[in-house]
Amino acid sequence: MRFMATYDLMETMRTTNQWLGATASAFGSYPAVAALPNPWLQWLAAWGEVTERSFARMVAKPDWGIYSVVGEDGRDHVVSVEKLVERPFGDLVHFKVQGRPEKARRVLLVAPMSGHYATLLRSTVNSLLPDAEIYITDWHNARDIPVSQGKFDIEDYTIYLVEFMRALGPDINVIAVCQPAPLTLAATAYLAELDPEAQPQTLTLIGGPIDPDVAATDVTDFGRRVTMGQLEELAIQRVGFKYKGAGRMVYPGLMQLAGFVSMNAETHAGAFTNQIAKVMKGEAGEHDKHNKFYDEYLAVMDMTAEFYLTTVERIFKNREIARNAFTVKGHRIDIGKITDVAIKTVEGSKDDITAPGQCAAALPLCTGVPDEMKAGYIEIGAGHYGIFAGKSWRNHIRPLVLEFIDQNAGAHAAQARKKRGKTKAGKPALKAV
Repeated sequence: MRFMATYDLMETMRTTNQWLGATASAFGSYPAVAALPNPWLQWLAAWGEVTERSFARMVAKPDWGIYSVVGEDGRDHVVSVEKLVERPFGDLVHFKVQGRPEKARRVLLVAPMSGHYATLLRSTVNSLLPDAEIYITDWHNARDIPVSQGKFDIEDYTIYLVEFMRALGPDINVIAVCQPAPLTLAATAYLAELDPEAQPQTLTLIGGPIDPDVAATDVTDFGRRVTMGQLEELAIQRVGFKYKGAGRMVYPGLMQLAGFVSMNAETHAGAFTNQIAKVMKGEAGEHDKHNKFYDEYLAVMDMTAEFYLTTVERIFKNREIARNAFTVKGHRIDIGKITDVAIKTVEGSKDDITAPGQCAAALPLCTGVPDEMKAGYIEIGAGHYGIFAGKSWRNHIRPLVLEFIDQNAGAHAAQARKKRGKTKAGKPALKAV
């Protein structure tokens, strides 16, 4: 499978389906067809519209779509998305609210690199923005990164997080969602040992696989069944000539999407059948619930092959984080070195991707953190998506996370003032790793 031809074949299939949808929509919507009151032609036009939109979204990075936020003064304040740190494989982004005094709460959202763009956390950002300064990791699509930029595996990912935390200062409150939870924990431990004045104030881990063996899911079962050799042969391809990253080994986003859909194929099939019926009746809208969800869900990005393979091998198979045996550039990271960071885990009782217990496994690993600085929470009835972006997040989890941040506010105020004083004096904000 590791050939450019197979990558280009997938892109050709996507383009063909998009073209078929556009053709069906044009044919079924042709004015002369209106003279023929045939439901099949109406269905054809609706099917074409939904199909064209769906396949077009698979290669487009969604916009953040966050234009303003209401301030305490009752006015709408314009939001601008600014890059604070730029790196080849991902940037540190700040949602700057114009004309609003800087909020005391400062939050870094660590977005997953698991097939979707950071915009998957749009609703999470929206919900936190009125009450905090929000920063996020904006990972890049591997197909657009030239081979000359080198590799990017889980150790490089961890170093990126270390750099981003250092850039933001010790009064930052880190929230890691899903996939990056183990590596964010490792990055925090790295700072705790080698640069303690740069470690974050609080760390909230949401639905992350700290110890995948605690509770089995389809994801963990797949990791056990497939060997690394089989995985490399089945999942890895080379980027085709159409993109800047031509020749780079990746786990293609389209292949990842096929896996996502297959896990709940019946649900997705029903959703698209219902949407076609709504389009036929004229009840569908540009930004209706279906389009709002699937415009984001279908927008996928490639992962570098080495990131995907090392994640499966080291996080899921070898359980290096769970065993406290993770190394970065030859240095063994000891999670027990974390002593001055308040840690909270959040899980959903119906999470079928990261089952309850997998994320909470972080708490006993943090042997150096006092019990009063550790907290675990399980949202009853919540699935994976709901614990960071759904009703459960809005109604219960978000208030609890903000309360947790406030309870530990000011713990690193002295270090933050010291760090900012050095930066203003002309010294670099980032240290070499």
